Amino acid sequence: MASHPRSILVITGPTGIGKTDLAMRLADDSPLRIISADSVMVYRHLNIGSAKPAVSELERYPHDLIDLVEPEYPFDVGQYLFHAKRSIQHAWQRNEVPCLVGGTILYLKSLLDGLDPLPKADPDIRKRIREKAEQQGWPAIHDWLKGLDPGAAEIIHPNHSSRIERALEVRLKTGESIRSFWTEGPSEFMIGDQRADLDVLALIPADREKLKERVNRRFDSMLDRGFVDEVQSLRTRSGLTKACPSMRSVGYRQIWQYLDREISETEMREQAQAATRQLAKRQLTWLRSWRADTNTLIKVSDSLPITEGKTWLSKVFDRVL
Repeated sequence: MASHPRSILVITGPTGIGKTDLAMRLADDSPLRIISADSVMVYRHLNIGSAKPAVSELERYPHDLIDLVEPEYPFDVGQYLFHAKRSIQHAWQRNEVPCLVGGTILYLKSLLDGLDPLPKADPDIRKRIREKAEQQGWPAIHDWLKGLDPGAAEIIHPNHSSRIERALEVRLKTGESIRSFWTEGPSEFMIGDQRADLDVLALIPADREKLKERVNRRFDSMLDRGFVDEVQSLRTRSGLTKACPSMRSVGYRQIWQYLDREISETEMREQAQAATRQLAKRQLTWLRSWRADTNTLIKVSDSLPITEGKTWLSKVFDRVL
């Protein structure tokens, strides 16, 4: 086992706060290797709605763990961990500093704290949950979870059926919250046989209302850049349905419903913006309690905090490089 820890950086925060933009600016002057921690960017062809960097930006600032899988196929946290650990090790081999960037906290928490052994699946309980979901819809199942396990329900989106099902199954089977099975992380953070030194930079809004406004404007910008056309094109792919995990992502789900004429254009826009705001709220809730001992918080106002980010990075490098 290597005796000296290697550095891993994390830049995280709620959706729309500017995580990727900041990482690219910091990479201008530092040997960073950007590794995405975004559960939508892993899918190919989901470009506008995932806020994926432009082709020109990716050429200048290569990102790992983007465009890993076709949108017809599921991609779970176990697959993410395999690719992320490999990317971190490759970055170290190139004398680069791996920098995980994204707001999918489940990915980050599972990588840094480890996957926990959960109770085995119970077919009878799952059948009960799914039958009720078919009758009442997944938002109703989310309400069921909220009544039994409000802490888990707060951080699981009402449309994320697989996570709702698993959390509810664990609660019904064990009487315990799924959160009780999440560890606080090992005393030493390891990637393979290499000890790692972790530094987390969390971007948080200085003004919650301004973040809401930014989220709303960003979705309108996505619509202007052809988000509806992107989903329309995706709908022509054989095997891709609204039930696929990729199409349950915020924005894609609502536009699919709009194209199916289940909701109006106005409803699509309003529901997508509301879902994005709810996502940001859940991310902030999780960040307040997650790895507080390692977090450096930077409040984001009207502009990207490049100077503050460089100060954080220089202090890290002074300590580990």
